[in-house]
Amino acid sequence: MGVLDTINKIADVATGGLADTVLDAVKTYLPPSMSATEKSNLKLALEKLAMERERNTAAAITEAERVINERIAQYEGTASDLRAIPIIGPILIFVRGCQRPVWGLSTLYMDLQVFSGAWAVDEQRLMSALWIINLLVLGFLFGERAVKNLAPLITQMISAKGVAK
Repeated sequence: MGVLDTINKIADVATGGLADTVLDAVKTYLPPSMSATEKSNLKLALEKLAMERERNTAAAITEAERVINERIAQYEGTASDLRAIPIIGPILIFVRGCQRPVWGLSTLYMDLQVFSGAWAVDEQRLMSALWIINLLVLGFLFGERAVKNLAPLITQMISAKGVAK
């Protein structure tokens, strides 16, 4: 494998192979007298165009995230805003910081009680409540993407147990 092959593979990974796809489509319209050097220059230009497009997309995503973060800080406030409140401010900062661990540990405690058999409740109702609470807490702690990725697995597990009817 030569250096040019390696460079082409790296370019394909970086651009998702878009340059090759466009080049293959354009080859039918290129004059047959076009030299290999001219074809490689065209491919290089197409790869550069694809990379520029990806860079612009990444910059737009970064800018959108920055705007969203600014809007959240504007509407919800920041920790420095809460520090300005004399007595309640530090308490609110503490409660805000403890919220995720408290919910996570509470859910873990509930799961341990259920799976150890310490809580005796109708099994179908208990399992339904357990799934709902775990989905809510995990969705809150780890975000919507984690719940979306796990939802098919959870649905399959519930169906296999006969809980979801």
